[in-house]
Amino acid sequence: MTYCVAIKVNDGLVFAADTRTAAGVDDVRTYNKLHVLEVPGDRVFVILSAGNLATTQYVLAYARREMNDPNVAVSLRTVRHMFDAADYLGQLSVRAQRQALSDSHASSVNVETTLILGGQIKGEDPAIYLIYPLGNCIASSPEMPFLQIGEIKYGKPILDRFVRMPVKLEDAARCALVSLDSTMRSNISVGPPIDIAILPSDTLAISHSLRLDFDTPYYAQVRETWARQLENAVRALPKFDWEVQQSLNLQPNPNYAPMQQQSPMSGNSTQQQSAWNGNDQSDDNNPPYPR
Repeated sequence: MTYCVAIKVNDGLVFAADTRTAAGVDDVRTYNKLHVLEVPGDRVFVILSAGNLATTQYVLAYARREMNDPNVAVSLRTVRHMFDAADYLGQLSVRAQRQALSDSHASSVNVETTLILGGQIKGEDPAIYLIYPLGNCIASSPEMPFLQIGEIKYGKPILDRFVRMPVKLEDAARCALVSLDSTMRSNISVGPPIDIAILPSDTLAISHSLRLDFDTPYYAQVRETWARQLENAVRALPKFDWEVQQSLNLQPNPNYAPMQQQSPMSGNSTQQQSAWNGNDQSDDNNPPYPR
């Protein structure tokens, strides 16, 4: 019941997530799945989460606590590389799952959580990592500059077609928003409000943070424009062969002119014109032209 996406382009990083955690007929609940942790002027991290909510809260709580504890040897404040930060969160996740599974009554409960970590440490390039429940992780690449977790299939086509490293940061953010909108349209377990965060390269700070709901004017405008442009795009696709032929058959013949102007018969008599137009009133034994 989640969809989160992180995009890396040359200008920086974009993060987007829904907030729905339950979507029953009479039980719709929301929870923030986009979390920002930062040391101003030195590093900034954004964590997206999908999976067991208790495990997610454990990871976030310990990450914040140890980040603010100067006596902790390894924390998000002390790691030197983004990969080390991803590995650190992965180990916290594994530890939380082991503690939950140590209770025999929890053996049938799925306590796994999947995370996306993105951000920048001073002196390094921005990066995004997908952290699996086992604690291992993978990074984005120029060939695949985005990472997704949760209900990924509905919002992936637009990302595959559009997102490239040279794309502008704001265009990447709009693409992420459309990706979420497409997912919400096809899957009721993903729902608003939507959280979006934009991290320009080398600023070490979130430049824009938005929460959008269905009635937010900007989001309503994006949804309407996207739907209208999709309809126009479908109508503009090349026609099938039979449609082209039908269209040609319905077009008026540019060489056509009234028969009286093109009649090969000499003279202007009413009888000749009537005969040529098939309106001859004489009997069949005396036709005005050969049959």
